[in-house]
Amino acid sequence: MPRFIAAFVEDFAHRQVIGALIRRLAAEIGLEIQIDWRNARRGHGQVVKEVKEYLRDIDRQGTLPDLIVIGTDANCKGLTERSRDIPVSDSQVPVVLAIPDPHVERWLLLDGAAFKAALGQGCRAPDQKCARDRYKEALIKAVMAAGVVPSLGGIEFADDILAAMDLERAARADPSLQRFLDDLRQALRREGP
Repeated sequence: MPRFIAAFVEDFAHRQVIGALIRRLAAEIGLEIQIDWRNARRGHGQVVKEVKEYLRDIDRQGTLPDLIVIGTDANCKGLTERSRDIPVSDSQVPVVLAIPDPHVERWLLLDGAAFKAALGQGCRAPDQKCARDRYKEALIKAVMAAGVVPSLGGIEFADDILAAMDLERAARADPSLQRFLDDLRQALRREGP
């Protein structure tokens, strides 16, 4: 029987990246999962609002999920401050936070070899600076440098890039990715076969 994961993310990019990582880690431990995307639009504020409502009404949801995953960018506020914004302390269900610092597109640029495997040409590992749209633009430029015109800003290649990614090496380069992978692995192992 698949494990049921309720997922709240702020946009399509988060859904693609975080979904690919959830599926990959679950497959690595032989865990069958089903992801119920509860929110994938309108940013951080909407995620917080919908998580609050979901947790308030969780008893009336019928079947409880086995795990809740919440993804939102740190947006230069840092992991700790952004984590405090998310109201999960009273959750009856285990919760894993995916908070890319500063933005989720940066995670796709961490492993040039994986980028090359997915798109035919590698990319340079990104710096870690806080600037609006910096990593969206870097992802678009890297995809275009590989000779591909991105129809969705490059995020459409998330599955391929993440499938080829050396997650351990990438996580060493990004503490926010390390935290998410560690927390997700631990939660999935609790839910293991």
